[in-house]
Amino acid sequence: MGAHPGFRLQQLAAGLSGEEGVRNEWLRIEKSPEGKDHLVLTGPEALDEPATLTALRADVEARMPIVDLPEVLLEVHSWTGCLDAFAHVSGEMPSRREDMIKSIAAVLVAQAMNVGMRPMASEHEPALAVDRLFWAEQNYIRAATLTAANATLVDYHAQQEIVQTWGGGEPTSADGPRFVVPVKTINAGPNTKYFGKGKGARGVTFYNSTSDQFTGFHGIVIPGTPKDWYYILEGLLEQETSLRPTEIVSDTAGASELAFGVFRLLGWQFSPRLADVGSAALYRADAAAFYGRLNAMIKTRVNVGLINDHWDDLLRVAGSLHTGAVRPAQLFRYLTGGGTPTPIGRALMELGKLDRSVYLASYFNDELLRRRINTQLNRQEARHTLARKILHGQKGELRQRYKEGQEDQLGALGLMANVCILWNTVYTARALEQIRAEGKKIATADIARLSPLGYEWLNFLGRYNFSLPEAVREGNFRPLRTPGQR
Repeated sequence: MGAHPGFRLQQLAAGLSGEEGVRNEWLRIEKSPEGKDHLVLTGPEALDEPATLTALRADVEARMPIVDLPEVLLEVHSWTGCLDAFAHVSGEMPSRREDMIKSIAAVLVAQAMNVGMRPMASEHEPALAVDRLFWAEQNYIRAATLTAANATLVDYHAQQEIVQTWGGGEPTSADGPRFVVPVKTINAGPNTKYFGKGKGARGVTFYNSTSDQFTGFHGIVIPGTPKDWYYILEGLLEQETSLRPTEIVSDTAGASELAFGVFRLLGWQFSPRLADVGSAALYRADAAAFYGRLNAMIKTRVNVGLINDHWDDLLRVAGSLHTGAVRPAQLFRYLTGGGTPTPIGRALMELGKLDRSVYLASYFNDELLRRRINTQLNRQEARHTLARKILHGQKGELRQRYKEGQEDQLGALGLMANVCILWNTVYTARALEQIRAEGKKIATADIARLSPLGYEWLNFLGRYNFSLPEAVREGNFRPLRTPGQR
């Protein structure tokens, strides 16, 4: 999408010309109530689901083993060693204490499911004693260990063959589920739509990134529901997985010219889903260019001279962000100057106008681009549904009073969501192998539309056994179910 803005605008104008072969069937120009021309874009129709995909999905799901969440975590650890990342705050590894892995697993399950330590506790197992669990929580669960463990999961998942049919990790979406916080805390904000009405109705957003491979990385707890570009940027700059995103998908919130400029400066394509495309402004770099029916709608010219004058400064901004010398939120406050942008801020906004115009022209013209954006955002929303299914205790409300506690608990939730995704991926691949062995043909296009976000076979309630079956402990997989078996 890095073409010259004039070229993209000419393509868009050609699509509105009505000529055969280049006509844009989804876009038209209408008059607003004020008598001004504006663009109207028809949304893409939902893709039909082939009967072969419906049958394959049902066949795979019918074979998935039924398993309790604690066993899912321990089994995934047996493949990846992810729990070894939880070192003691002093630097000691978990192996220094007998059964510490079991204690850490119990704490993570308790936090992710929001049920507290006591349901995990057992008087007969020292590793699951209540005091031991609280001690493990205080000494092993923190942002650094959660990040390292999560990176292990994401990297292992990316190496699975089936994952490459879902995506290469380049498109990444950013969004977050919201959680009511019914306790008194300064780290929560109001929003009547999500947290209800009243003086004490407050909550947080767990803003995180999800790759097109379904796994999530980097989460930040935000009071209330703001969705600003610098939270997305912070996640990209601080994530420690092997994934290297190139395209950032989001919803309309935060789709400012400054955001487009920052992401383009750092080499990322910013691809928001636009809610009100008709009001989106297009800019020109060439005052003399003619854009057909669009010409009257593209009057404002980008100040290319300002970009050139401050190009070295913009490169220094990029270097400061990449090296961590400045945080994105600090940069935003500096560049915007409290409502009066600095010269560098204005130059970055002009760069953003260029990139935004190129993106808008492509967004209007390319149905596959719009469909890809919708697909990625739908994947993230489905991942949030899985996360909410896991965090079922206490009505799904967050009762941590302090930001660090909120981030640790929601970090554990993000980790457990990735644990479930990896487990589902491995057993989906095994189910596909079994189906092929039965002589059935499977279309690659159908595999590409499967998802590792199911949870009907995962038990989150009532049983908290932190021991694996002997065969699984010895390195074997669980037997798949026979379709029709309950």
